[in-house]
Amino acid sequence: MTLRKIAGLGALLSLVMPGLALAEEAAPALNSGDTAWMLTATALVLFMTIPGLALFYGGMVRSKNVLSVMMQCFAITGLMSILWVIYGYSLAFDTTGMEKGVVNLNSFVGGFSKAFLSGVTPQSLTSAAALFPEAVFITFQMTFAIITPALIVGAFAERMKFSAMLVFMGVWFTLVYAPIAHMVWSGDGALMWDWGVLDFAGGTVVHINAGIAGLVCCLVLGKRKGYPTTPMAPHNLGYTLMGAAMLWIGWFGFNAGSAAAANGTAGMAMLVTQIATAAAALGWMFAEWIGHGKPSALGIASGVVAGLVAITPAAGTVGPMGALVIGLASGVICYFCATSLKRKLGYDDSLDAFGVHGVGGIVGAILTGVFAAPALGGFGAVEDIGAQVWVQTKGVLFTVVYTAIATYVILKVLDGLMGLRVNDEEESVGLDLAQHNERGYNL
Repeated sequence: MTLRKIAGLGALLSLVMPGLALAEEAAPALNSGDTAWMLTATALVLFMTIPGLALFYGGMVRSKNVLSVMMQCFAITGLMSILWVIYGYSLAFDTTGMEKGVVNLNSFVGGFSKAFLSGVTPQSLTSAAALFPEAVFITFQMTFAIITPALIVGAFAERMKFSAMLVFMGVWFTLVYAPIAHMVWSGDGALMWDWGVLDFAGGTVVHINAGIAGLVCCLVLGKRKGYPTTPMAPHNLGYTLMGAAMLWIGWFGFNAGSAAAANGTAGMAMLVTQIATAAAALGWMFAEWIGHGKPSALGIASGVVAGLVAITPAAGTVGPMGALVIGLASGVICYFCATSLKRKLGYDDSLDAFGVHGVGGIVGAILTGVFAAPALGGFGAVEDIGAQVWVQTKGVLFTVVYTAIATYVILKVLDGLMGLRVNDEEESVGLDLAQHNERGYNL
């Protein structure tokens, strides 16, 4: 090879090698910082259900039903985990056939290309924008699919058969949770995504969804025996306060984790979550203090959860002052809905699943349209507040109607097939003994 040819080859390599280097740099690579944060956030969200929600609900029921509520939370955790792996993840996040602006079946629910987690390997990454393992994303979203049906338990506590509860939750997850999650979160071509609905971490998907389902459940099952004349005071408010504290801590994974990265959005989501929750706790406490003369431990615990719920859809787009308003509004509004409204209408929402999660989710979803606007200190792409509030309201109304109808049909079919409610004797004895042959306390 002559010197001229060698020089020419060197020149060619000098042109080609930078391109190869750039291509190598452009190839997706796992981000270890984001991965570490998402692993942590996933554990925090699971911590919200077990033990957080189990304790929060367990303390509010009568002592003869404490194990039944905790058992339901644990059983739902197991059931949803398996259903999510078999087909839930695919129904929620399969984007096959979706196209922005086109409404078809895939706008409402995903297909089965990811059933049994087909194609998922240790090397699978979520996307070019969020470079952490798909396995972590699957598990993170699984924890949302776990807590949503578990929240419904609070509406029918102390009166549904355990077998009926398991079947109901499995069917509800399939026909309600997975489609709503798909419509809101699966990207271009999904119904509510294309509408422009802002739901950062689940105000619509989780809380309105669960709250409306809970309201329908308590209406279909009817009131607990003796309600409202028989005293049904919480048997252990210490459990409830501990559960509320665990929910508060775990919610940082819920909201900040929904940034899908260890970045500024996650940091702001953490800050506004703390602000809104504190404001709601105080809002509920002072509303109760003024209305009843004394602030209660149950009240402040409920206020904490109301604030956590309301800031959830807004956590990625509102600023600190917007979070303060959302928190105060949710604390006061949820207080009146869980007390005065419930008494006036007479429905038996045992642990205020609708009063806190349904109402708080609606308040937060609509106010997201207001405070996501940069003009009000938000960080969302909202130029016309009125238009965005209408989009948020449309998303709320669609979810309320779809969830209410689907839940009602599921319950009525199951009631005809297997019966939903325990008999009077079992309800009097308590579900711990009647359904599980155990006692929460053995003296």
